[in-house]
Amino acid sequence: MSLPAALLRAGVPWLASSAQQLGGGLAVAASCASQRLSGAIGASGWAGSGLTRMAAAQANSYSSTSSATQAPAEAAAAVKTAEASTSGVAPAVAVETLRRKLAQGPDFSEFLTGSEVVEKYSVEAPSWTAKKRKPEWMKRNKLPGGDKYTEIKAKLRELKLSTVCEEARCPNLGECWGGGDGHTATATIMLMGDTCTRGCKFCAVKTSKAPPPLDPAEPENVSKAIAAWGLDYVVLTSVDRDDLPDGGASHIASTIRLLKQKTEGRLLVEALVPDFQGDMACVQAIVDSGLDVYAHNIETVERLQGQVRDRRAGWAQSLATLRHAKAVSGGKLLTKSSIMLGCGESREEVVATMRALRDAGVDVVTLGQYMRPTKKHMAVSEFVTPEAFAAYQQIAQDMGFLYVASGPMVRSSYRAGELYITNVLKGRRGEQQGQEQQAEAAAA
Repeated sequence: MSLPAALLRAGVPWLASSAQQLGGGLAVAASCASQRLSGAIGASGWAGSGLTRMAAAQANSYSSTSSATQAPAEAAAAVKTAEASTSGVAPAVAVETLRRKLAQGPDFSEFLTGSEVVEKYSVEAPSWTAKKRKPEWMKRNKLPGGDKYTEIKAKLRELKLSTVCEEARCPNLGECWGGGDGHTATATIMLMGDTCTRGCKFCAVKTSKAPPPLDPAEPENVSKAIAAWGLDYVVLTSVDRDDLPDGGASHIASTIRLLKQKTEGRLLVEALVPDFQGDMACVQAIVDSGLDVYAHNIETVERLQGQVRDRRAGWAQSLATLRHAKAVSGGKLLTKSSIMLGCGESREEVVATMRALRDAGVDVVTLGQYMRPTKKHMAVSEFVTPEAFAAYQQIAQDMGFLYVASGPMVRSSYRAGELYITNVLKGRRGEQQGQEQQAEAAAA
């Protein structure tokens, strides 16, 4: 996988600092390489600039991996490679040559975080029929269980409610339902039935062009049941219903309003909603319902949208709904999205996707490993390591996201009732109430 230009730019401070440590002869060699490559920039444009940076990084790697007697000779070899690249060797060949040399130098985490070293970004995903075990980090620690888990499951069966936790075969079902470790027990209720009108390549939810009609009593039943549990935080999600005029927006909004009414506004509500085919009036209806977190998943990078999601979905369309939700709420509503890794995306594309989400005003982002639900679904491209997920988490935090959850087992609703998010929301409520009280006092 290539080192993208964006990551090289991010690593410039690291390279500059390390370059000061080069010896006399090595420093001269690096300088010569840089000058020769700089002369080629005018002819080769971006490739020349990239080669200059790569030559400097290569020279730096010798300062830490070669002995005093080997360094001048190896540095001279790097200069010779640079000379060849600027005197007839195709730019692509020259880049590939230096890329191989850089394989033993600084890796992508050095450019991303400048600190944490990721020795291996990912491991190969075996075929569906291969008798190979998944990486250790992809194994579930324990089976679902506990009093809270049993209570939630029994109540869901009694009320005949569906959850995306079960339908999508989430690996964190027991952890989220069971609570513990200082986080709120959370079940993600799936509205509008268990059958979707779309057929995304990664999703295990059933699909049909003509799902059963909506249950008009569902908003009342769901809100009544959840209010009776005495929860602090709930996540509502839904299937896509492109067969309905408003995509089910009014149905979802009604459920949220009833939840708020029955809990006197105490319950914090997150809604993971469809893109409503880009209908911003539907987005407005959800925002106006009084929810606390508006969530919609971008799922993957722009290049892979058509391969991963149903073609009625769209990268720009999803971003537009998230941006609109933030705008029509006056910036007060928290917005959230999720990215799956291991679908064939590049590192540069992941970082670019996070930046696009942040530029759209998204406050919360989650990153997790894609897992193939059945052999009929899209294959896993690679298993990304926990260290790489940690590096992405640091990048997202540096971008300014309020909250980031990044790990192999993380899913979009993972620990959605996390104490931090709850505190953020309650803090905003307190500020708003304080402002309202000040305004009332001033008016009096």
